Amino acid sequence: MLMAILTSMILSCGYLFLCQIMQLIMLGLRGDRSKEVQILVLRHQVAVLRRQVSRPDLEPADRAVLSVLSRLLPRPRWVSFFVTPATLLRWHRVLVARRWTYPRRPGRPSIREEVRRLVLRLAV
Repeated sequence: MLMAILTSMILSCGYLFLCQIMQLIMLGLRGDRSKEVQILVLRHQVAVLRRQVSRPDLEPADRAVLSVLSRLLPRPRWVSFFVTPATLLRWHRVLVARRWTYPRRPGRPSIREEVRRLVLRLAV
């Protein structure tokens, strides 16, 4: 079950990365005027979506793409993201915590039976 989820997440993330790479290649082949118009259209679409949805529902692959793109842009240009730098850092903290946190059992560790018998024998 976990392997199937992990495989689908990797495939989805790979697909998104491939789409982004293809879009970047196509963007490099276009003229400057076309790029400026496309940027204006995208900005308008983002403005419309911000009015309709108060909080976007991002998948792990979307988070990965935004994180990678944030590393490519200088800090002053981060205003173009609809998530704050603090949100990107929180995603990273959650990812690290999930990776390095091991399940803990509550309470004391169990005592072997022979130690228990020895303690009871000495207590009498």
